[in-house]
Amino acid sequence: MTGAGDREGAAARARGLAGWHVPAGSRRAGQYELELTAADCGWSFCSLRVLQLPPGGAASVRTGEDEMLLLPLSGACEVSVDGETFSLAGRPDVFSRVTDFAYLPRDAAAVVSSPGGGRFALPGARASRRLPARYGPAEEVPVEIRGSGHATRQVNNFCAPEAFAADRLVSVEVLTPGGNWSSYPPHKHDEQRPGEAVLEEIYYFEAAAGPAGPGMGYQRVYASSPQRPIDVLAEVRTGDVVLVPHGYHGPSMAAPGYDLYYLNVLAGPAPQRTMAFCDDPAHAWVRQSWTGQPPDPRVPIATAGGRP
Repeated sequence: MTGAGDREGAAARARGLAGWHVPAGSRRAGQYELELTAADCGWSFCSLRVLQLPPGGAASVRTGEDEMLLLPLSGACEVSVDGETFSLAGRPDVFSRVTDFAYLPRDAAAVVSSPGGGRFALPGARASRRLPARYGPAEEVPVEIRGSGHATRQVNNFCAPEAFAADRLVSVEVLTPGGNWSSYPPHKHDEQRPGEAVLEEIYYFEAAAGPAGPGMGYQRVYASSPQRPIDVLAEVRTGDVVLVPHGYHGPSMAAPGYDLYYLNVLAGPAPQRTMAFCDDPAHAWVRQSWTGQPPDPRVPIATAGGRP
């Protein structure tokens, strides 16, 4: 079930989106297997592209008004930008290890090449200033174990505000073991007030395959007020996206037997980068219930050194 009756939803549909759930393959554009600009989403800041390169392939990327990260989802690559070349070791897949990455400033022309081929995410945000191009080593990515019990998940804070400098862009990876919930308790960031910030958010999903075929998960988004309705309960598979313009989002549910990955892209109008949020008061008590519960021993699923 996917519904959106608000102004932003109408704007997104007018740009070719059927709703807030964007199925894999529905937003191909030129060299990108996925392209979602801020204008495509009907908002002002966040964007996401996924570039797929064949063995020996190369592509030119122009960042325009956005700062971007080049994040390997699978495979290794080299990226040349602003007179520098960064070699990204990457990874076989998102469940195998924490990856290194590169920062691409706004108003840049970059060339991405991959001898072995691969898939590379380009999360972006509208930037007001130009920062230097940089390399982010996998070994310096803070890995956080969040929650407990069946709400245990792994967060790779590679571009969290405290971990990596950017103008407006915030981006993290979350790995949820099969049968667990993450983005839980449901939370929102759609008001500017103490403890909460206005943020647009993109969820890009990949689900681990099982012995008989592709895996799956589920994502929930619902309204935080009658004035801004949104109602999403989407089955998500590898390559799917869920857009969160406002409202409570969560849980992200990994089906039993299938680990779930998602890449979060966040940005908003606040002058300081933040991930400030407010839990749904009806479910905020769940955090206290974790006290004394051991975390799921399957987490961390992967580190910079590979799978434990």
